[in-house]
Amino acid sequence: MQSVATALTRLGDLAATPPVSALAQAFAAAGHELALVGGPVRDAFLDRAINDLDFTTDATPDQILEIVKPISDAQWDIGRAFGTIGARVAGEMVEITTYRADSYDGQTRKPEVVFGLSLEDDLLRRDFTVNALALRLPGLTLVDPANGIDDLLAGVLRTPISPEVSFGDDPLRMMRAARFTAQLGFRLDLDTAVAMEAMADSIRNISAERVCEELSKLLRSDSPHVGLELLVESGLFDRVLPEIPALRLEVDEHHHHKDVYQHTLTVLDQAIGYEKSRGGFDGPDLIVRLAALLHDIGKPATRKLEPGGVVSFYHHDLVGSKLAKKRLRALRFDNDTIAAVSKLIELHLRFFGYSEGAWTDSAVRRYVRDAGDQLERLHILTRADVTTRNRRKADRLGFAYDDLEQRIRELAEQEEMAAVRPDLDGEQIMAILGVRPGREVGDAYRYLLEQRLDDGPLGEEEATRRLQVWWAGRGE
Repeated sequence: MQSVATALTRLGDLAATPPVSALAQAFAAAGHELALVGGPVRDAFLDRAINDLDFTTDATPDQILEIVKPISDAQWDIGRAFGTIGARVAGEMVEITTYRADSYDGQTRKPEVVFGLSLEDDLLRRDFTVNALALRLPGLTLVDPANGIDDLLAGVLRTPISPEVSFGDDPLRMMRAARFTAQLGFRLDLDTAVAMEAMADSIRNISAERVCEELSKLLRSDSPHVGLELLVESGLFDRVLPEIPALRLEVDEHHHHKDVYQHTLTVLDQAIGYEKSRGGFDGPDLIVRLAALLHDIGKPATRKLEPGGVVSFYHHDLVGSKLAKKRLRALRFDNDTIAAVSKLIELHLRFFGYSEGAWTDSAVRRYVRDAGDQLERLHILTRADVTTRNRRKADRLGFAYDDLEQRIRELAEQEEMAAVRPDLDGEQIMAILGVRPGREVGDAYRYLLEQRLDDGPLGEEEATRRLQVWWAGRGE
């Protein structure tokens, strides 16, 4: 946390940069107010990187466009209906929004857009006091109508007005509270927490697309653990992602198993650690984190209490994969993300057969083939899934996976296994067998692929011989 003087100096330096000073001068010359608002001001006090330049003004969207066109080389009015205009000024992307006073009617899933009359009113309608900060330009006057600076210093997250009114205006703010507790490490004000629990059902008024976006932002934070716990404790996940609170399985006095809910959060923490340490990702990887969060959601449906105090979860990988696909579709995740996450969940137990006995080269090839382009993510998820406190067992599993990865690397070097294909392509198969395109060609292709996986590269001559033998024996 920066001192107020240091933060103001940093904001002054930001105001002197070409994009900010150009906007300040242009709006002042047009007789309109302009203020840097929200995240950039907050992050100046928290000594965090300032990545987004967000402004607010009394100018209407049409007036904003008129002002920014002469000083920008591109403009976007996709947010015009919500009062927001985007532009590229001096090489920087900026967003300028007309003072707002949005509210929901409690019935529809979209806000009623109402333009506000003053900067102070606009700030008081924002989500949290720490975001209800602004720097008037060009005069560099700090505006803090909700005492957000005090809350920044205290590490408290609360709404600028009554939380019941604030969450009534936009119920998604309840999920945003969870994200900010994770991102900023702040604690939630008691009145705000109570209101979240009481109003959790109103999250159903928010579109799945907005919920998806907010959940994704939380999962991409450095440590989403605390935010996820808040979503469970408040009851929001019961409405948004009920498969997670369902992991808090009751423990029968005669049957014992690990706490699946806490195990899941630990797996997520460890997956994020592996994701960062192994590298290879362009920023936080949403697919890895979704797969870690959802990998065991098939357990409640498959739990079976066995004799002798044993608890089984047979096929929870397959059941969980189907449940994840259904839930992610409902939340409007894109098809590629859904396919990748469901595949990872389906495969996340495959390795544990390796730890119980050495695999043949054929089994290793199949592991790679089935993982496809998700192999690195599968490595991360499988390693993260080891949460046992038994050091000997953890070491054994770790060494076994080290061995598997080494064998994958060696086979890949020998065979270019990442692109495993039969030794003959479809055209060659048709020429050899004298058939036209159809199911028979597909059957032959799959047969040769199995031969390739079992025995490695065959060469064209041997592959042809095996194909002809297989073809001749099909009728037997």
